[in-house]
Amino acid sequence: MRTVRRLLYRDIVWSVAFVAIAFLSLFFFIDVVDELDGVGRDGQTLGRLMLRTVLEVPGHFYELFPIAVLIGTIYAMARLAQSSEFTILRTGGLGPGRALMLLAALGGVFAALTFVVGDYVAPWTERESVLLKAGGTGFAVQRGGAWLKERRGEGEGVRNVSVNVSAITGNGELQGIRIFEFDADGRLLRQLAAGAARVGQDGIWHLRAVQQIDWPTPEAAKQGTPMVSRSVAALDWRSTLNVRVVAAALLPVQTMSTIELWRYSAHLTDQDQAAQRHEIQFWKKALYPAACLVMMALALPFAYLHARAGGVSFKVFGGIMLGISFVLLNNVAGHVGLLKQWTPWLVAAAPSLLYLLMSMAAFAWLVRYR
Repeated sequence: MRTVRRLLYRDIVWSVAFVAIAFLSLFFFIDVVDELDGVGRDGQTLGRLMLRTVLEVPGHFYELFPIAVLIGTIYAMARLAQSSEFTILRTGGLGPGRALMLLAALGGVFAALTFVVGDYVAPWTERESVLLKAGGTGFAVQRGGAWLKERRGEGEGVRNVSVNVSAITGNGELQGIRIFEFDADGRLLRQLAAGAARVGQDGIWHLRAVQQIDWPTPEAAKQGTPMVSRSVAALDWRSTLNVRVVAAALLPVQTMSTIELWRYSAHLTDQDQAAQRHEIQFWKKALYPAACLVMMALALPFAYLHARAGGVSFKVFGGIMLGISFVLLNNVAGHVGLLKQWTPWLVAAAPSLLYLLMSMAAFAWLVRYR
């Protein structure tokens, strides 16, 4: 069995590595061509462009690796079938269950690699790429910014706070901050407008160039208490909105790990904000490494096809179509689930479960009748 394992794993790993490198090279070239128009604008140089493109490679690897696993495994298994090596292995005692377990073990290794890259490497490189781009333009996010909410106190002392951040600079500084504090009845009590701010690890916002306006309560207004407006050079504002929550709201979702997505979804739920989108992204990211196992299961039936049932190139083309259809269904399921408000974990798991059932059905039919 050790010899069989070495034979299968060697062919599959080399094939998967070749397909992954080919895909990454293609996407690297496309990214470079796509960004060339920006060279010379807003301080963007060719060196900065190349560095940003390199930083985006782990993200592409995470997205494309399950498809590379599918195509590479199909190629390896189809070659073994074409040369009758797999037929010899079956004659020598390699039953369907044992073959499935061998591929499942290798698929588990591929899934672990996908998880490590997607949860630790890709978020960091994507974040650095965004901030590197901000180093040239000055801002990493600037399309109306982002809104954040928090609730303070209990009972009649509840205070609802809404915060708008216009942008975040390349060095992590927030720009264009507006803070609105409301009472339990929705009356505006205080407004803060700051030109810039930094969020400390302890949750304290260090605001600069602050314009503060305090409105009196209806009872105080009846007694003639006026509105108070003042300007201060610096102000420390304590909040439960820490630096991780702010970064999650401002930076793209690709820069977030699985645990960060879970924390941000929990924060949105606690603040009575729409969390469906981030919950779906959390489950998709949590379950995506398992797609490698599904891809291995999809590839195994190709080893049981007779060599005359299409050449290797035909089977590889079929694998490419399967991979494209899986990615398409995965993306469509996310959008439809968001529109229909379906259960997030079911939306994320449905494509993988569907393709796993298809592969097991095809595998059982081929083993029984071919």
